[in-house]
Amino acid sequence: MTEPSAINLPPDTLKRTPNSRFLNTFIPDLYRMRENIQQIIESRQIAAVIFDLDGTLVDNNAFHLKSWMKYISDLGIVITEEEYNANINGRTNHDAAEYIYKRSLTKEEGATFALEKEAVYREMYAPHIAPVPGLMELLEKLKQLEIPMAIATSGIQPNIDFLFEHIPIKKYFSVIVNSAHIIKGKPDPEIYLKASALLDVRPYNCLVFEDAVVGIKSAKAAGMEVIALSTTHPKEELFLADRIIADYREL
Repeated sequence: MTEPSAINLPPDTLKRTPNSRFLNTFIPDLYRMRENIQQIIESRQIAAVIFDLDGTLVDNNAFHLKSWMKYISDLGIVITEEEYNANINGRTNHDAAEYIYKRSLTKEEGATFALEKEAVYREMYAPHIAPVPGLMELLEKLKQLEIPMAIATSGIQPNIDFLFEHIPIKKYFSVIVNSAHIIKGKPDPEIYLKASALLDVRPYNCLVFEDAVVGIKSAKAAGMEVIALSTTHPKEELFLADRIIADYREL
């Protein structure tokens, strides 16, 4: 079976305006954030920005944990939030499933597991989905600065489609890399190196936004600067990042 290729979106999808439904209403913070992100881009010679998805574009990991617990309850398996954060968050569904089942899985078994579990997640999260505060303003500012953007997620394409159906941000991203496009999941740097190659930007000129410890390790191993969001892990666990914020309004 032929592997799907990473997605390069057409340039004309980048020419639309943001949906005001999701715009931040904290105007002083908005102006300050826009000025600060321009300073970050210019002072650090950033030529591209790469975003993780879960916990970074949306603050959804509590729903991933709940959906994991619901999905595996019939197996008599229980996972704690600490166990989820340490061994599942940020990893591909295949790697997470092997951790849950404590055995190696075939590619087909992993794919079946991912589709079933993630369908539970989408059903649970749909009524609550919203962007991380400040995200819409950040994306629009980066667009104004003509900074290309990518998504590098350990998730699956149906979850990406689900995000775009509910939050109108697809237009901002010229490259999307998901778990189907890589061999080694985070913390291996493969996914971020692939994203930078598709963006045609050198890794050290890329800025990454991440929430997961394994994701931070992945981006740092790729030679990139990382700003971590403390949506999932306590700030003290994110020490490998170059900077830590609660959400994008703190930029």
